[in-house]
Amino acid sequence: MKCSDVREIDTVTSFLKQKGQLHCAVVQGLDLTEVDIDWQRLDFRGAVFLGCHFPKTVTAEFLIENGAMIFPQIPNLPYNSYRRKLYTHGELMEGWTPRVDRSVDKRIYDHFVKKGGSKADILESLAQRLHDHAMDDGVRDLLNGRTEGGEKKKVVGIMGGHGESRDSHFYRQVVRIAWKLSRSGYFIATGGGPGIMEAANLGAWLMDQSEDEVEEVMEMIAAAPYFESPKYLVLAQKVLDRIPEGGSSLAVPTWFYGHEPTNLFSKHVAKYFSNSIREDGLLAIASHGVIFAPGSAGTTQEIFMDAAQNHYITYGKTSPMVFLGEKRYKRDTMLYPCIKDLARGHQYAEMLFCSDKVDRIVKFIETHPPK
Repeated sequence: MKCSDVREIDTVTSFLKQKGQLHCAVVQGLDLTEVDIDWQRLDFRGAVFLGCHFPKTVTAEFLIENGAMIFPQIPNLPYNSYRRKLYTHGELMEGWTPRVDRSVDKRIYDHFVKKGGSKADILESLAQRLHDHAMDDGVRDLLNGRTEGGEKKKVVGIMGGHGESRDSHFYRQVVRIAWKLSRSGYFIATGGGPGIMEAANLGAWLMDQSEDEVEEVMEMIAAAPYFESPKYLVLAQKVLDRIPEGGSSLAVPTWFYGHEPTNLFSKHVAKYFSNSIREDGLLAIASHGVIFAPGSAGTTQEIFMDAAQNHYITYGKTSPMVFLGEKRYKRDTMLYPCIKDLARGHQYAEMLFCSDKVDRIVKFIETHPPK
């Protein structure tokens, strides 16, 4: 049976609303053991069940015989391969204390390392890929307005060094850039780690606060400048205690860099096992541009990945590439002149900009929508 319109069902309420017509539906990660329904009368043709739990009377053989496809739960995992939504920082940090880290995040990372990391066996690798697919699905739901409601989000990615200290000039500039862009209706996405990434998510979290409050928060957390600092997470939590309801943004970290803590200032966390999928996907969703603050090899790689996406119009449009730090990008590394030379004669040539000024960077994003 061919399905021209596949429906995604990820809540029990939505499942019941189908009134037994489950043909061509994908049912994701639901516990259906207590659902009061006559299973014998359901239409399963073309239905797909991802990691669902069924009543004891409903066997896999019965579902398959009636046209369904079953993807079972993979046992003995500290994570769910068929997540129905993205993580929150609170969920990942559950179990953490300043004395000992027994967080969900740490338990998953320890399992990842124990299983060989990116060289895991076939079953673990499959579980990780299914999990990362669920993250892809969750990101689409968020950016298309399904998770929070509203219109499709105008995503601006902000990249930069993970080692940038909280008391640095560039960290503070990125907080202000993200704060201003969020107030102008843009949605910030980052790699989810410390340094510049934390600064961007923090700026988005503070979007409803005054400029004076933003300055006070930056002064407060600067007492633990690096992610290795003993009170790094403690001071981040103090910001959340002070401002428990912040602006929405997305963090896209990876367990591949498990030694780095996921920063606490994003409402939504799409954490991946595969770093390559995560990096390419993060740049792909930044539909309204990417801002590159100073960074090292990882940031340089992201610059050329983004340039390739713009150069070949991989995702059907070109969008701004903005460089924060004229000395860094025009003189020390020559990366900006290199990208300008590469872009000559292509549509994205007019989408390139380099500046040290927060307001000029924000203005460039606002006046250069994607083409």
